[in-house]
Amino acid sequence: MSEILIRHADVVVTMNPGRQELSGADVLVRDGVIAAVGNGLVAPAAEVVDASGCVVTPGLVNTHHHLYQTLTRAVPGGQDALLFGWLKTLYPIWARFGPEEIFVSAKVGLAELALSGCTLTSDHLYLFPNGARLEDTIHAAREVGLRFHPTRGAMSIGVSDGGLPPDSLVEREAAILDDMVRMVDGFHDPAEGSMCRVGLAPCSPFSVSRDLMRESALLARDKGVMLHTHLAENDEDVAYSLAQFGCRPGQYAEDLGWTGDDVWHAHCVKLDGSEIGLFARSATGVSHCPCSNCRLGSGVAPVRAMRDAGVKVGLGVDGSASNDAGNLIGEARMAMLLQRVSLGADAMGAREALEIATLGGARVLGRSDVGSLEVGKRADIAVWDMRGVEAAGAWDPVAALILCGPTRVRHLFVEGRQVVRDGQMVTIDLPLVLERQRALAARLAG
Repeated sequence: MSEILIRHADVVVTMNPGRQELSGADVLVRDGVIAAVGNGLVAPAAEVVDASGCVVTPGLVNTHHHLYQTLTRAVPGGQDALLFGWLKTLYPIWARFGPEEIFVSAKVGLAELALSGCTLTSDHLYLFPNGARLEDTIHAAREVGLRFHPTRGAMSIGVSDGGLPPDSLVEREAAILDDMVRMVDGFHDPAEGSMCRVGLAPCSPFSVSRDLMRESALLARDKGVMLHTHLAENDEDVAYSLAQFGCRPGQYAEDLGWTGDDVWHAHCVKLDGSEIGLFARSATGVSHCPCSNCRLGSGVAPVRAMRDAGVKVGLGVDGSASNDAGNLIGEARMAMLLQRVSLGADAMGAREALEIATLGGARVLGRSDVGSLEVGKRADIAVWDMRGVEAAGAWDPVAALILCGPTRVRHLFVEGRQVVRDGQMVTIDLPLVLERQRALAARLAG
């Protein structure tokens, strides 16, 4: 039996049903599970982690990413483009990727997430050039130590058939479905505390057929896994749906079986009131990607209206080629600020933003075993040192975590195992990984 006692935190933010915040409190972890939360806990055999001066929160949850894109940040030609133009710039570069590029980029992106307090992340990988496979990312997540929800994405309509991606990056739909079965059968673990659950994720309405959307939904229900795609990301996206399908994106999703508590959609910037109502009634989740939406000029998602209607909302950093960062605590701050600039300073508070980043994301990904610090939940825990210059002068340390910082976690635990210690990765040799990343990026640029 292994025990860890996180002791003397200035504040423990539980995210329990009462949203309790405990001053001077401790968290006891036993065999990867939270055994106790409270004041003055005693565990003589436990490894002690001093959390004096720190805020302790549940680990943050990232509900949308494209980890492979960490090799293509700040690419000239895509820096100032809208979504479709940005994609056309980057598709030819991504076509030169292979298994090593996918693996190394995933390790870099996962480490970046971990250092920003993230313990559980999804990933949407929808291109598989030159022998790359989804398990390249799964192996990276195992090394880094994050809880992982990879999704087997796909593109099947190339430019010659009226789609957006080059023909070299699309796959036959029969082969896509076969590989979806292979991935679920080989890697999906539905158990409580699972470190890897697999989802199915055709890329978008403009890169796959209606048949593939429908068939993947049927397959997901048969296998008991979740569904994910991009939806209503910007005005171009909505215009495409109206022109090609004769309906708005929400109606398109519902017609093909893409609503329900086992579905979450990325972005949803342009959902209207009827679509928000549809998502609320059907328990369909949304991954809000505020920085990426700003970077691509897509707009401000109606998160306040979604939350008020009862829609499940989590945060996503999106791909590192469209953000261009992967800092999840930074996304929480941006989510709050965008609702305020749109609706007023009282539209969203810091604590609600933190809730969306933790419990909200867990609910979107169908995880009842993480997202809060309660007895019996998995020990996914972030420890934030509030004694640095970022939070100097802050009167409310919990609000300060969102309003001013820090943006880098001091300690991070996943399933009770330490992934970050004193602000440094302990599961991988990050400088060595970054050296390899630089060599791969230079080769792609050349």
